[in-house]
Amino acid sequence: QEQFVESGGGLVQPGESLRLSCTASGSISAFTISTMAWYRQTPGKQRELVAHSSPGSPSSPRETTNYADSVKGRFTISRDNAKKTVYLQMNNLEPEDTAVYFCNIYPPAPTFWGQGTQVIVSS
Repeated sequence: QEQFVESGGGLVQPGESLRLSCTASGSISAFTISTMAWYRQTPGKQRELVAHSSPGSPSSPRETTNYADSVKGRFTISRDNAKKTVYLQMNNLEPEDTAVYFCNIYPPAPTFWGQGTQVIVSS
C-alpha cells in the first residue's frame, strides 16, 4: 500500500520560496503510473487541489501538469519516479498560501493521506 510522507515546510516571509517534497513508500510501480498531486488545507476549509502531475503514457510519454489558478506562474510540480518523490517548488509566496500541504494521488485515495507539512507565510 502506498503511503506518503511530506517535508520541506516552514515559516517564510512574503516573496520567499520553499520546496516541498513528498516520498511514497510501497509499490514503486504504482507510483510511476499514478497522477500525483499536491493539496493544501487551512483550518475550517476543505482541502483544495493545488497542482497535479500526470506521468504520461506509451503513446504520449510527456509529463503533463495542471495548477490551481491561485498558484499558476508561482508554483511548479515535478516528479522523480526513480526516487518515488514528487516536489512542489513554491516561489513568490503569499500569506494566502499559508496552509498544511499534502500529497496524494489524483483523485485522492482516503487511506493515503500523510501528516502533511505546514507552510506559514508571514512578515
